[in-house]
Amino acid sequence: MSNNNATAPRRQLHLNVNILHSGFVPSAWRLPESDPWAFADIQHYIRTAQIAEAAKLDAVFLADNAAIVDQIHFRPITALEPTILLACVAAATTHIGLIATASTSYNEPYNLARRFATLDHVSAGRAGWNMVTTADLPSARNFGLDTTPDHAKRYARASEFADIVKALWDSWEDDAFVGDKAAGRFIDPAKVHALAHRGEHFAVQGPLNLPRPPQGHPVLVQAGASADGRELASRHAEAVFSASQSFEESQAYARALKTRAAELGRGPDAVKVLAGLTTIVGATEAQALRRRDALVDLIPWDYSLTRLAGTLGITPDRLKLDERLPDDLPLPGNGNGNHTFFNAVVAAGRTHGYTVRQLIRELAGGGGHRVIVGTPEQIADDIERWFKGGAADGFNLMPDALPHGLQDFVDGVVPILQKRDLFRTEYEGRTLRDHLGLARPAGRAAQRLAA
Repeated sequence: MSNNNATAPRRQLHLNVNILHSGFVPSAWRLPESDPWAFADIQHYIRTAQIAEAAKLDAVFLADNAAIVDQIHFRPITALEPTILLACVAAATTHIGLIATASTSYNEPYNLARRFATLDHVSAGRAGWNMVTTADLPSARNFGLDTTPDHAKRYARASEFADIVKALWDSWEDDAFVGDKAAGRFIDPAKVHALAHRGEHFAVQGPLNLPRPPQGHPVLVQAGASADGRELASRHAEAVFSASQSFEESQAYARALKTRAAELGRGPDAVKVLAGLTTIVGATEAQALRRRDALVDLIPWDYSLTRLAGTLGITPDRLKLDERLPDDLPLPGNGNGNHTFFNAVVAAGRTHGYTVRQLIRELAGGGGHRVIVGTPEQIADDIERWFKGGAADGFNLMPDALPHGLQDFVDGVVPILQKRDLFRTEYEGRTLRDHLGLARPAGRAAQRLAA
């Protein structure tokens, strides 16, 4: 009997960076070293991606909104369209993965399949698609709707959407291109296939009008804590961005997600769980805490209260700075809002008994992701514990400020992780799938043979 453990690849930590304009903390743009115009400056994103690539990180990630959903009187917003922005970043980098957010609620499968296939071609196989089912009312109103689509319907649409996009990427066989000048044969039409899809939400004829992407499929990414979100991730996602506040919660989430993916025939390692992590780095813990407090003190309390109330789906007047969260907090929009950050924020407040003021400070301004404040060694210890304990396969990093907060992380934390043999010192491949240890999906011909 062969020893499978002898040939099993070593489990490797994965690190992405979320280029959230000036940084995760809402006041990051006010720091002396920050550029307030960075949110709309392509060079800011390129510089940040180049720092990440020099440190051998897996990917950069761009969030997105289809409307203004933050308080623009105080902070920057996600402004530039992610796939166009990442095409520019691709031209200035060589290895770093490029993950863009795009909504299944306000797009069509054909245009997104084409857009991400194009990004995969122009980047030589570094594209990833973060599927979101947009839940906010301002976005709905920008697409002619007076209400947000029902939660279950959004996810049913998303699942059909993902099936169609993957089928479109597979509509060209890998060897459909011929390019035979002597024979005058350019494409083999027998290897380009229509979909003729007619489903509950979409009718798409196909095929796609460009060859199969270099990765076969750009990497599919998803984030969602609801039951519908977890099912979508189990069926389609290859990496999942989670927002767990505790080790035990994240460990249980990862275990349940991987178990469900295995039940669906995808294998136990088909999905990488990347936990959201905000980092505030200091030479000493006291210095890091002073930096956190200085950043939070630059945020008007009315901004933080409004932001926190929006996450919880309540009006700001229900939150009192020196009292705990209200006891009666149902899911936002009767369950039709964003479950992920609601659950993360409530868990943080309830677990530690924080007052609203303390909660805002611990969340570095009222966001929903876990925040760790400390020295490079402390942050590396935390990352190692979560990784080795199965709470995460890696992290979606959100430095307090960009690009200098990321520079602090790669200068201080990454060398420690490398010294502990947890993180790569060189890229071992060129594609995002290579970085994440994901197999290239079989093409149309291989699927027929397997059937």
